[in-house]
Amino acid sequence: MIKFDCVYYLGEKPCKFKRICEGCEDYRSMGVRILVLKHAAMGDVLRTTPVLHGLKRKYPHSHITWVTDPSAADLLRYNPFVDTLLLYDISTLARLAVEEFDIIISLDKEQRVAALAMTTTAHEKLGVGLSPFGTVYPLNIDAEYYFSLGLSDEIKFFQNRKAYQELVFDALKLDYHKDDYVLEVPDRFLEFGRKRLESLGVARNDIVIGLNTGAGGIFANKDWTTEGYIELIDRLTHERHVKVALLGGKAEKEKNHEILSRSKGKAFDTGSDNSLLEFSGIINGCDVVVTGDTLGMHIAIALKKQVLVIFGSTCSQEIELYDRGEKITPEVDCAPCYKRVCEKEVTCMTSTTVGEVYDAVKRLMARVNR
Repeated sequence: MIKFDCVYYLGEKPCKFKRICEGCEDYRSMGVRILVLKHAAMGDVLRTTPVLHGLKRKYPHSHITWVTDPSAADLLRYNPFVDTLLLYDISTLARLAVEEFDIIISLDKEQRVAALAMTTTAHEKLGVGLSPFGTVYPLNIDAEYYFSLGLSDEIKFFQNRKAYQELVFDALKLDYHKDDYVLEVPDRFLEFGRKRLESLGVARNDIVIGLNTGAGGIFANKDWTTEGYIELIDRLTHERHVKVALLGGKAEKEKNHEILSRSKGKAFDTGSDNSLLEFSGIINGCDVVVTGDTLGMHIAIALKKQVLVIFGSTCSQEIELYDRGEKITPEVDCAPCYKRVCEKEVTCMTSTTVGEVYDAVKRLMARVNR
C-alpha cells in the first residue's frame, strides 16, 4: 500500500513523517503532473516563469517539473512553484523515459527539446514538438501563432503587438493576467549585493544607476555604444546623490574596463566574475538599470527595478516592463532585424543619443521611492 504519487514519498528513505503509507493521514497526491521544457537562453527561461502563475490558477492541485540547461538552473532553483527541477543530462533523459505526465509544455524550438516532448509520455502536449522529418512544429492549434513568429519576419517585426508572456499564455490555453516573473533570490545573495555596493562607496541615501553594458554575442547591435555609456556617466555623476555602477559578466570585462578607465573614476565596476545569483543580488541593489535586451534586463524586470531598455536589432514589443520602466527604440528603417552581422555605418544603436537616454533615466529616477 505504498503511495507512489504522494508529494512526501521519497522511496529510498523515510518521508518527513517517518511512517509507512498505509493509513497515513498526511497523504497528499501530486494532482495534475505538469512537465515544463524550457532550456535556453537564460533570459528566455526567466521570462517564461510567469506561466507558473497561470498554471497554478488553472490547476491549483498540481505538481510541476521543469527541465532546463545547467546554466539556467539557479534562476529556477528556489522557485516556489517548481516542485522538481531537472537538468538536461543523460540521467534526466533516462528518468523521463519512464515517468508519465498529464501535461507537457514544450516552449523551445530546438530539436533536442522538441524531441524530448515527443518521447516523454503525457495525456496532453502543448507548444512545440518534433516531426518525423526532424523539424519542429506546433503541437496544438493555440500554439500556431506563437510558432509563426519564427517563420515570418513580417508577423514578428511588424504585425505582432503582444508581449512574449501573452504569446505563451495563448499557446498554452491559459488566461493572461499580466503575470509577473518569478525569481527567488536567497537573502544571502541579496546581502552580498548590498555589501558589494557598500564596499564601492554607495551610501544609504544614494540612488544607484546600474549600467548593464553587454548584450551577448549572438545578434549584432543589442548593446549600446561604449562612447554613449561614457558620456551618460559624465552627465549622471553631476546629479546629487547618484552613483553609477557597471554591471556585466566575463563577456563585458574588457568593455567595462574601458568605460571605467575613460570615465576617470566617475563610475565603479561591480565585477565580472560574480555567480548568477550574486549578479542578481547586485542588480537588486540598483534603483534604475539601463540595459539592452539581455539577461540582465530580465533579472532587473524580475526584481521589480525601474528599467530603461535600449533596443536595437530585437523586438521591443515582446518585452513586458509591467509599468516599471521605459523603452528606447531606434528610428531606423532596418530595425528590428535579428541580424548576426551589421555592415551599416550608422546603426540602430549609434542612432540612439545620450540625450534620449539621460532624459529617460531622469524620469525613472523620479519614480524611485527613497
